[in-house]
Amino acid sequence: MPTFIRPATKADQPALSNICLLTADAGTSAEDMHAYPELPSLVYALPYINLPSTWAFLLVDKPCDEFEHEDIVGYCIGSLDTRTFEAAASETWWPPLQVKYGQLLEPNQLVEPPLKDADRQYINTIMNFPLASDAQIKFSPAHLHINILPSYQKKGYGRQLISRAVQYLDEQCIGGIWLGFDPRNKRAAEFYERLGFQPLEGTAGNVVGITVPEFQDRWAANF
Repeated sequence: MPTFIRPATKADQPALSNICLLTADAGTSAEDMHAYPELPSLVYALPYINLPSTWAFLLVDKPCDEFEHEDIVGYCIGSLDTRTFEAAASETWWPPLQVKYGQLLEPNQLVEPPLKDADRQYINTIMNFPLASDAQIKFSPAHLHINILPSYQKKGYGRQLISRAVQYLDEQCIGGIWLGFDPRNKRAAEFYERLGFQPLEGTAGNVVGITVPEFQDRWAANF
């Protein structure tokens, strides 16, 4: 089936939520890990089509003879200005979620359905979302996240999505991009290394980045 990449809209939020959940366990499904399956996307997907400075591109699989239907199978999302993103999230995104989910962590609170460990971890992240380090911002103000459904992985689509994102960064005069990945996800680490991403000095080993010129020189055929 043919695939193509298009910008995301707010109407795509259910698809982003689903993909985020199906890749949230180091690239595989986290469905069984959550009583509240919306939590991964509330942290790592939906802010990127609701907050300032953000962008989002979708990988779409579209049947040849049914052009009224499309299947969204992956995304590459991010922010052009991480500090602006963090400030906007702190002001408008996290507060209502902190009220809604924070009460589930209160002692002696009867919660239905009961929280699972992964739910608690995400709620704790919502309550105190970690900010990017100065070393990350020094490398580039921009960051990204990418997730592709397992059945579409290892087919070259990840490189295509990041190529489209880098093209957009270049159009916006942004010189580089960084990301963080789950250290358990060895396939992701190998993927980013093949693309040319390198660890950033002064950051954790699972934070990697690449400049726009470096990516373009390495993958010129994608542009």
